[in-house]
Amino acid sequence: MKTKQDQPRHFLSDAVKDNIDSVAAFYAREEAKITGTQSAIEKISCHFGSAVYFGGFILFVIFWIVANLSAARFGWSQFDPPPFIWLQGIVGLNGVLIAIAVLIRQNRMAQVEELRAHLNLQVNLLSEQKTTKVIQLLEELRQDSPGVRNRHDPEVDTMQMQTNPHAMLNAIEAQKVDKQES
Repeated sequence: MKTKQDQPRHFLSDAVKDNIDSVAAFYAREEAKITGTQSAIEKISCHFGSAVYFGGFILFVIFWIVANLSAARFGWSQFDPPPFIWLQGIVGLNGVLIAIAVLIRQNRMAQVEELRAHLNLQVNLLSEQKTTKVIQLLEELRQDSPGVRNRHDPEVDTMQMQTNPHAMLNAIEAQKVDKQES
């Protein structure tokens, strides 16, 4: 049995398809901005975060320790006797490389997220303006229609006022200051 999630794209409205295409185009533009070096670093970063890498690294460390501890039994010299200075260096270098790769990837992802948040803010502000205009038009239509009882609705009066984003930001900042002072 097919669910709505399984339905192909042709069952979607044109507006939804346009939105999906716009989001896909946004991500494609951001991916196109990635340099070859950035792409390589991000692939390495993804590899560092995989279960395969984790398991392989654990096995490498175990092998290193076992090989060094059992070398004397086979008549070999230990290449990194305890306290395993070379292994500590490898682990430290690995940690630094992972940290740098992850930070590089996170910085780019933060930039993409900032763009997406800005777009979301712009769409929300535009939606609010459109909704306010629709409420204003409906209120005018209600007042002009002879068959509709004329009444005063304070909630509609408030809702048809344009929202001032600057005033909202100031109120949010003031509330943050009040909480910090408490």
